[in-house]
Amino acid sequence: MHTRPQATPTKRRRVPLWDNARWIAITLVVIGHGILPLIGESNSAYSVYLFIYSFHVAVFVTVSGYFAKSGPPNARALRQILTDIVFPFLIFETIWTIIKWLLGSDFSLDYATASWTLWFLIALAVWRIVLPYLVLLRYPLLIAIAISIGAGYTESIDSTFALSRTFGMLPFFVFGWKLRQWQLTGRWLELRSAVAWRWRAGAIALFGVTLVLMPLAIETWRDLKLRRFMLYDESYQAIGYDEPWSGAIRLGLLLVAMLLSVAFLVLMPRRAHWFTPFGTATMYIYLLHTFVLFPFRETGVLAGDQPFWVLPAMMLLCVGISIVLSLKPVRRVFRPLVEPRARWMFRPEPSTATGTIVLPPDGGPK
Repeated sequence: MHTRPQATPTKRRRVPLWDNARWIAITLVVIGHGILPLIGESNSAYSVYLFIYSFHVAVFVTVSGYFAKSGPPNARALRQILTDIVFPFLIFETIWTIIKWLLGSDFSLDYATASWTLWFLIALAVWRIVLPYLVLLRYPLLIAIAISIGAGYTESIDSTFALSRTFGMLPFFVFGWKLRQWQLTGRWLELRSAVAWRWRAGAIALFGVTLVLMPLAIETWRDLKLRRFMLYDESYQAIGYDEPWSGAIRLGLLLVAMLLSVAFLVLMPRRAHWFTPFGTATMYIYLLHTFVLFPFRETGVLAGDQPFWVLPAMMLLCVGISIVLSLKPVRRVFRPLVEPRARWMFRPEPSTATGTIVLPPDGGPK
């Protein structure tokens, strides 16, 4: 009697396009944080900063939404939220609290107020939990946009538990989910190179116009407080806008960011390159790069008017930081912090809605 061998589950093949997008997007995040101390005195730095912030966070959130599961949450999905998001947040928030205490601040574990970039972990956890319920509705993307615009009118929605950014950037997460529903990736990867380059030419033109507009109207952007709008971290009134039409500014920024996000993805190489493997290390880069840039932010070494070469040098340094933090030795050292398994915290028995299944020693029903 011959038995058919059991099929072993095949590992899902990674699509280089998305790893390319992940790494380049997170590198832009590092650059944006790295040049922040320069924007007060340098219009060039401020122009680059606004150009990057017009789309890079939107891309990062959109890609996260693209891979989010919208089905009913099961035990595995909930466990991933804990191990991939909640536990790293608690670990790194504690580390930042200790660092600030060593630098002279009072020791206060305040997990309701995220330190620097850790807001993203809180927002990501909420987005993942909310998505299955939101997509039950007929128009989830329009509803997410309405929530984002409406949240800006409410002063009570602030940075506590990153609520302002969670609501404000929700449309990008839902937009990423919609891109997957539209099954655009497969069509794009199968598109002939000649046709693809027509789309890329349009994307290059769009980015070119954006890049030109930033320095041409830099004083206008400063007067409008455009940067504060792009952070999605304050109400319109806190920024200085109490007019009824203030939400139109956020709507415009949301639509432009979505358009630029698509243009960004269109420009991503469809094949693997030397940096493609780095796309698997984005969480390491996101959580660790702030420790490298913290001295630049706190010491004032970049304060005041700087020579022209400081901006490009800082941008190159940030690219280098992103590369180094993507390397396997770095990931091996920091894996317990960034990817804590915490198996000891989870119950080994499966659970049901009525309680834990307990099997007798003979394996039969009890």
